[in-house]
Amino acid sequence: MNSIRAIQQLNKRELEAGINPEGSWHTDYRDTAFIYIGGLPFELSEGDIITIFSQYGEPVWIKLARDRETGKSRGFAWIKYEDQRSCDLAVDNLGGANIMDRIIRVDHARYKPKDDEDMRDNTMGEPELLDQGDESDGDRRKRRKTESDSDEDDRPLLPEEIELSKLMDKLDEDDPMRDSMIKRQQERVDDAVRKMKKQKQREKERAKRKDRHGRRDRSRDRDRHRDKDRKRIKDGEENRDRRHRSERTRDRSEDSRDRRDRHRKRERRRSDSDEDTKPSRAKGSRSPLPYRARSP
Repeated sequence: MNSIRAIQQLNKRELEAGINPEGSWHTDYRDTAFIYIGGLPFELSEGDIITIFSQYGEPVWIKLARDRETGKSRGFAWIKYEDQRSCDLAVDNLGGANIMDRIIRVDHARYKPKDDEDMRDNTMGEPELLDQGDESDGDRRKRRKTESDSDEDDRPLLPEEIELSKLMDKLDEDDPMRDSMIKRQQERVDDAVRKMKKQKQREKERAKRKDRHGRRDRSRDRDRHRDKDRKRIKDGEENRDRRHRSERTRDRSEDSRDRRDRHRKRERRRSDSDEDTKPSRAKGSRSPLPYRARSP
C-alpha cells in the first residue's frame, strides 16, 4: 500500500509541476518493458490478467506465480509489453485499482529470466515445444500461414479498414497530407488486425483447453462406468459363490438327513428281523406237570 501511495504522489507532483514525459520518473525504466503486479485475487487466471492489462498495450509474455504443489495462484505476476510505453500507462492507471475487492499494486520491474526460462510470447497459451510432433519448423510455419490466409479471406472488414478505404477514395491525389493521413490510418488498421488475430488465437486456445477438459471428463466418466461394471461383476460373482456355497451346504445337509433316514430304516429292519427269529409260545398252553407216582 505504501508503494501505491508513493507512485500516486509522484504522479500528482509531476502533474501539478507540468513535467513533460521526458522528465518523468518513468524514464528511469525505459530499459525494461516488464511490470510487476501484486495483490491479485487468487481466482484470476493468466487470461483474466491479460484481458485487464491489454487495455493499455499488447502483452507479449506473462508469468503468474503459482504454488509448485497445488498449482494455485500466489497473487502476483509479471507482464512484458510489446511497447515499453505501455508500462507507463499501466502503472499510472491500474496501480491502486480495485479488482474483486482487492487493491492491486502495479510497478515497473526489471525481470531477470532464469537460464532455461522460455520468454517467447505465451499470451495465447504455452509455446509449442520445439521437439514436439513430427512437423518441422518450416511445416509449422506453412500450416500457420495457410490457416492465417484462410482466416483473412473469410473475415469481414474491420471498421478501421473500412475507414481507410473511404479515406483513400475521398482524399485527392494532389493533397500533400494524403500520404501521412493514409499512413496513420494504415497503422491503426495494422494494430486492429493484430489485436483481432490475437483474440482469435485466444479463442482457439480456449476452445482447445475446453476440449481437453471435455475429453478428461469423458475419460473420468468411462473410468467410473468401468469401475461400476467391475464392481457389478465382482458382486455378481460373490453372489454366485454364496449361492453355490448355500446349495452345497443344503445338499450336504440333505445327504446327511438321507443317510440318517437310511440308517434308521436299516436299524428298524434289523430289529424286526430279530423279533421274527425268536421261538413263539402258543396261547393257553401249559407246561406239563411233573410225573407223579400213582397212589395204590
